[in-house]
Parts: sequence; structure tokens; C-alpha cells
Amino acid sequence: MMENLEEEPAETWDSRAEQEEEMLVGEGLEDWNGFISGGTGGGEAEEEDLVTEWRPGEPVRPQHVLKLNSYTKDYLCSPEDNVYNVSFSRFKIRDVVSGAVILDIKKLQPTEIQDSIEHETNRFIRYHFSPAFLTLREIGATLEFTVGSKALSRFHLIERHFYRNLLLKTFDFEIGFCIPHSRNTCEHIYCLPDLDSNIVEEMIRNPFETHSDSFYFVNNKLMMHHKAEYSFTGTDSSRE
Repeated sequence: MMENLEEEPAETWDSRAEQEEEMLVGEGLEDWNGFISGGTGGGEAEEEDLVTEWRPGEPVRPQHVLKLNSYTKDYLCSPEDNVYNVSFSRFKIRDVVSGAVILDIKKLQPTEIQDSIEHETNRFIRYHFSPAFLTLREIGATLEFTVGSKALSRFHLIERHFYRNLLLKTFDFEIGFCIPHSRNTCEHIYCLPDLDSNIVEEMIRNPFETHSDSFYFVNNKLMMHHKAEYSFTGTDSSRE
């Protein structure tokens, strides 16, 4: 098991138990794009090339994705680039103060860890949260995953969240080293950005116009890219 990776706590929020039922995840997907965070602030994105100083055929590095000025339209790597066979099996979000579980997604894993290629459909998910989610200040996010036959060195996550072309926040975590054929768990304690009330209202009124890209690196080379869209209406807006 891995040691917990934590950030310094920020202000907390008063959670209600009934909010747990309001914050929904749907679409029947088996996998998910983790909502893990902790890092730097955001600002208005400029309309320039998405990845600067990068040439096709070259590995995508952390410095490239940090220069993204919008969420990506396409994936920056293929499922086959996950040569370490990292497979996520659980993602849980909890209120640090009350301990209430807001979200808990699990995927059945075989007893024996096997090398396999990630399915394309597992790289994207839509989250359905209530407006109360946008009042969160301090949460814990637990991530469980397995590793295939190759060790992970300098396992690193960069996640970027946008509302339309407005950068809400960039999150950056060094997860570290993982041995081959291992099952790993880590929890990040992190805070969400303190958003302007007008932006919050827009995000609620416009479901799935809030996006995130999660970039996973090993030895500073991109090997996984997951994408997510978010609704904060409290209902499955895609079915309305």
C-alpha cells in the first residue's frame, strides 16, 4: 500500500448526510476519470494552439500539458500507451469533517493481476453532482489501482479543470513509485477553488460545459489520458 499523499487543509464546509444521495454519477460506465486535486489556481484561457513547443511523434511531457489553454478535444495518447497496465478499481470522495461519503465508484477486479489494454470507453465519464458540490472546500479523494508486470517510477498526475475556456484550477500530484503486480491505495486531501458566484451560477445552468483532463505520467512521459464532463444540476441532464 502507498503512503497517503496530502495537501495542507483549507477551510471546511458543513456537510449534510442527505447530500450524499443528491450527488450522483451516471452513464453506467465501468471506469472513471478521477476527481483528484491539489495545486495551483486558474484564469481565463487564451485562444492559441493547445500544446506549444510539442511536435507530433514526440512524447507528451508535463510541461506540455501545463501550457494547455483549453480542455482537449482529442486524447493526447492512445490506450496502448498504458504499457504499465495501470487499472483503476475504486474512486471515493468523502467530506473530511463529517466523514460522509459523497461518491464511491468500484470496479470488479480479478483476483490475479493481469496485463491488459485499457478500453477506449473507460477513458471518459460524465459526473452528475448537485449544486451543493460547488460549495465544497475540503474533501478526501481515495484512489485504488493495480499495476501490471512493470514497475512505475515517478508516477505523476496533472489534472486541469475548465468551465468552457476558463481555467478553474490545475492540480498536480507526484504519486511516486509502485512495484510490479501491486494493488495500491492513496488518498489526497485537497480543496476546490473558491469560485465567483456568477461562475458558479453559470456552471449550474450549463451542464457538461465543465470539463477536466487527467494526465498520468511515468518518468515524465504521458501514458494515460482520461477526460470527464460535469453537471451540477442534481439530475441526469443527458436524459432530459
